[in-house]
Amino acid sequence: MPLPGRRQERLQDQIRSEVALMISEELNDPRIGFTTVTRVELSADLGHARILVSVLGSEQVQQSTLEGLSSAAGYLRREITRRLGLRRAPELTLVLDHGPEEGQKIEALLEKLKKEQ
Repeated sequence: MPLPGRRQERLQDQIRSEVALMISEELNDPRIGFTTVTRVELSADLGHARILVSVLGSEQVQQSTLEGLSSAAGYLRREITRRLGLRRAPELTLVLDHGPEEGQKIEALLEKLKKEQ
């Protein structure tokens, strides 16, 4: 996998901050729970953006939130294009990021090992 260029990195950061702002302040879908945009992966041709989100709550809450975000993908795509002044709107894919959950599990296991010693 080639290293991303400076423009690609900058766009990834801008898309992450704009999507996070839109989710927290503009989307009024009751299905959307407490969501954090953890990372954006932009393709080399800037045509596809994979947005990784972390959702606080049970698996049911996470799936419900992902459904709400997926239904708002058109709005998010249009707004990203308008706000960042892009000629071509990247295709958005929203995906759950299980990294924070895995980190908590590992931390709990390490604490358990520490107590046993």
